[in-house]
Amino acid sequence: MPATVAAIFLILPLLALVIRAPWRALPSLLGDPLVGEALRLSLLCATTAAGLSALFGIPLAWLLARSNGSVATVIRALVTIPLVLPPVVGGVALLSAFGRRGLLGRPVDELFGIALPFTPLGVIVAETFVAMPFLVLTVEGAFRTLDDGYAEAAATLGAGPWFAFRRVVVPLLAPALMAGTVLAWARALGEFGATITFAGNSPGRTQTMPIGVYLAMERDPDAAVALSLILLLVSIVVLVALRGRWLTGLGGR
Repeated sequence: MPATVAAIFLILPLLALVIRAPWRALPSLLGDPLVGEALRLSLLCATTAAGLSALFGIPLAWLLARSNGSVATVIRALVTIPLVLPPVVGGVALLSAFGRRGLLGRPVDELFGIALPFTPLGVIVAETFVAMPFLVLTVEGAFRTLDDGYAEAAATLGAGPWFAFRRVVVPLLAPALMAGTVLAWARALGEFGATITFAGNSPGRTQTMPIGVYLAMERDPDAAVALSLILLLVSIVVLVALRGRWLTGLGGR
């Protein structure tokens, strides 16, 4: 019974969204240049943020999984804070660090003339900030369950630590790495608060689909439902496609 209630609770809102969607208006919405640009920007930035999360988050997860002591505990706690931090607060924190007057943003702006806030790059930074912890936690758990014997066997055959990590550890944990990356991608795709605070809302430049949905709710609720449906469909297609790869990877192990 509790499982049924949980399933209904999670599925019913999505079903209601599909039922309420103005299907006839979808073609015209998709033909709107601003909607198309917002969707393109959302997919591009979410994919880039997921890639950056994987690039930097996987080594961090490996380090945390292999480290003990108070320092590792503190770092792990700090890394997970964005998971529970209100997104708007995350945006303010990003401005404090990378804004034109931020701790790092000011010297970078003065030396190189590079400003992150209110730019497409700022969207990627905001989405990476909120998405990377999902990947780190997922992958760290997988690293902790890995049998060290594989890496040790590679070392006895002359493999260096980086070679063993890249050619032995990563392939063994490919399904977990993919799962963490997709979780990061999904979180980045749906990010709103940190993005609008740090990158702003400039149509065609920093306005992502979640921001477009929020603005549409104020003037045209049906349009907001339609835009939400587009995001839902995109997410379902990507997750279902990648789930097949997870199962294939798990079956081959």
